[in-house]
This record gives sequence, C-alpha cells and structure tokens, in this order.
Amino acid sequence: MGAIPTRHSRFVAIRRRLEEYTPPAGWPSWLYEFLLFGFKQAWACLFGGLLLALLLATHFFYPADAALHRYDFLTLSAIALQLAMLGFKLETPREALVILIFHVVGTVMELFKTAAGSWVYPEASVLHIGAVPLFSGFMYAAVGSYIARVWRIFDFRFSHYPPRWATWLLAIAVYVNFFAHHWTVDIRYPLFAGAVLLFWRTRIWFLNWREHRWMPLLLGQLLVAVFIWFAENIGTFAQAWSYPGQEDGWEMVSLSKLGSWFLLMLISFVLVELVQPARERDQSQ
Repeated sequence: MGAIPTRHSRFVAIRRRLEEYTPPAGWPSWLYEFLLFGFKQAWACLFGGLLLALLLATHFFYPADAALHRYDFLTLSAIALQLAMLGFKLETPREALVILIFHVVGTVMELFKTAAGSWVYPEASVLHIGAVPLFSGFMYAAVGSYIARVWRIFDFRFSHYPPRWATWLLAIAVYVNFFAHHWTVDIRYPLFAGAVLLFWRTRIWFLNWREHRWMPLLLGQLLVAVFIWFAENIGTFAQAWSYPGQEDGWEMVSLSKLGSWFLLMLISFVLVELVQPARERDQSQ
C-alpha cells in the first residue's frame, strides 16, 4: 500500500485502518459500510461543523457586554480554527488554498448582496468590510473546505465529465447572475437547464469501503445543497445574519433558497476542480 504521505498522516492512517477492517461474523457488511460513510462525511464537514457550533454557542452564551464584539470573536475563532487544522495536519495546504479562494469569492458576493438588501448582519463589529463582518467569508469557505476534503477522502473519479471550458463558462454565468439579476432578468432557470445539459451523463465515483460506488453528479450536488440549506437555517436561528422577514423573529429559510445553493454547488465544483483536477474513472475499478 505504500507509505502514508506526511501531510495527510493525522487522518489517512485512521481511515486506512477502518477501510481494511473486516467486521466480525454476523455483522452486516452494509451496516459497517454505512457507518464508515457517515464517519468520513463527518470528517469532511469538520470545518463547517465547528463553525456552526461556534455560531450556536456564541448565540446562547456570548456575553452581551463583552469588550470584544461577537462577530469579531467569530472572525478570530475562525482564523484560529484554520491555523489549528493546518498545524495539526487535519487539513492539507491545498485544501487551505481552496478555502482562501472561497473566502474571497464569498466576501465579494456578500458586499454586493448586503448593499442590495438581500440580507443583513444585525450586530456590530470592528473586523468588517462595509456591512460585511469578516467571519462571513468563512461560511463560504466551509463549503469549499467540505468539497475539497470529501473529494480527497472518497477518492473522487468521474465518468463523462464535461469539458473544463464548458464548466467554467457555466460557473461564470452563474456567478454573474447572482449580481446581475438585481438589474436584469434572472436567468437561473436557463442556468439550471445548462447544468442538466452539461452534467446529466456525469457520474461521480467514490471509494467508501473496498470498491468505488457511484451516483449522478447532479444528485450529489442537490443533496449537498439540501444540507447547506439546513446549515443556513441554523445560522439564521443563531442570528449570525437575517433575511427580510426575520426581523421580528426567526422563521425557516424559504425552500426557494435551494436553487441558489444548487447553483453555488456548480461554482464550488468548478473552483475545487481548478486545484484538484477531475480524474476519469479507471474502467478496471
């Protein structure tokens, strides 16, 4: 099997032991594979999960009269969390690069969307750009972190992956539409159609336990969008930000946001594929 790369040693050794483990007689193999899948997914969500825990903890327990604003505490905590994950080799430098890219892309979008009134950050902060506290970029970065980590942990391979230039054109169109629809026609439905045309044949092959399994890439992106929608509800419940209509009390985020998050998945995959190129599935697997 070869030596374990040093930069991955904190998790790869554990993962390989679990993948090589044979359950005792009478233990259903499907159950072990299901539990292993859950463990790997939880590990891939580590950065985002810790951020959500911070949002909830500070919502319930952060002192209202603290000298440091809650938003600034969240920003400093997110930076410390990022440094700790790198220092303890829980994350690779390449994954940190993905997080940085997402942080920049997300912050630019936040600046525009808050100026347009799409959502607001109701609390004060010192560490901010315009009306956007700097911790907000880490929430987009959490999405990038998850995709980059799950890509590596499950050894993603693809069949019928579309040409890179086509995926970039679609991603650019999606990103531009996030801004332009405030002045012109919202083309999200043509973008959905474009995504289906590009990816309807694409399968994502992932190694969970002993063999690669597959699912349609579009289905995988939709499932991730659903989980982000749940995370978004946790974030608004914790009053990290608020949508119009939530001023007088929390209510669940509209299901229509699923479309926005699905489109974000398209951008996310293209950005991650920039640093972790999509590999074709080996037909012998």
